[in-house]
Amino acid sequence: MSGITWHYVLKFIITGDAAVGKSSLLIRLTDQRFLANPDPTLGVEFGSKLITIPEEDKIVKLQCWDTAGTESFRSITRSYYRGAAGCLLVYDVTSRKSFTNTRSWLADVREHADPHLTCILVGNKVDLCEGDLNGRRREVPTEEAELWAKEEGLLFVEASAKSGQNVEDAFVRAASDILSKIRRGVFDDDRSPGVKLSKPNGDLALEQGRAKQACCS
Repeated sequence: MSGITWHYVLKFIITGDAAVGKSSLLIRLTDQRFLANPDPTLGVEFGSKLITIPEEDKIVKLQCWDTAGTESFRSITRSYYRGAAGCLLVYDVTSRKSFTNTRSWLADVREHADPHLTCILVGNKVDLCEGDLNGRRREVPTEEAELWAKEEGLLFVEASAKSGQNVEDAFVRAASDILSKIRRGVFDDDRSPGVKLSKPNGDLALEQGRAKQACCS
């Protein structure tokens, strides 16, 4: 799909505890498939995707950095927060601990990312506790997560990387909010590293897939 022009490049980070499904969400977005047992992310991994935002009449390129959820890589992953315009803060709806820990992840993001960053709280793995008597018990009620997101000024959605439910919608909603901020002058095209305006006649062969990034020497 060559010759596609995008209007903006938006830098996104995906953060949260290990094993909440961050890598699976990225693969679902970029490849439209589900990877049941992805290898643990070591440092960061990268994926990109073109999406259309109809209400803004814009095409944006998402540059998504999937960060490791273990403490040993935290100093490395923090460096990728810098300048991010969008963030998916992910927890597992069947893990109370992963939801509790989103507070710490959010504090990190707010310390190191763009101060005007748009963050969407994503409750992943809803497929594990819906419509299956043998499924896992939900530990985080929708209403509780939604209330906390509202208190913190976050967008909120529940999703499933396995089924694809609300995965692209999470990115679209966050991107729409960023474009709204650009329109209102909150983000500066020239000074916000997480928001880049397309160069005239800038074309792109649709880039999808993922490339592992070196995390250490």
